[in-house]
Amino acid sequence: MDDEFPAAVPEIPVSDMNAALDYYEHKLGFNIDWGGAEGGIAGVSQGQCRMFLTDRDFRGQHGNEPPVMIWLNLSSNAEVDDLFEIWKAAAVKIVAAPESKPWKLHEFTAGDLDGNLFRVFYDFSRDTR
Repeated sequence: MDDEFPAAVPEIPVSDMNAALDYYEHKLGFNIDWGGAEGGIAGVSQGQCRMFLTDRDFRGQHGNEPPVMIWLNLSSNAEVDDLFEIWKAAAVKIVAAPESKPWKLHEFTAGDLDGNLFRVFYDFSRDTR
């Protein structure tokens, strides 16, 4: 095994797979890679970010339910601000606008149809070293 783990792939619980796929593709800008309502699981991605959307039947044995929080780590304050503007223009549910926090994260929060949250951030503590 390598010394490094690969990027984690979160499982996002959704109530209506078709509506979720439409929202993730047309509002949030993800690609639908595979799957769908028939199997109860779908893979979506955008760049290096990959996630699995799962419906109630698929995740029934584990009992995980929405909402969940997904953190998206971007590369700069400007990227955070740019994605905020893109999602705002696409009518994504915005929970909190971009703000530089005392804990050295520049972040905003957005939501999906099931109340799952995306906390989009850049860790600017690296900029002060």
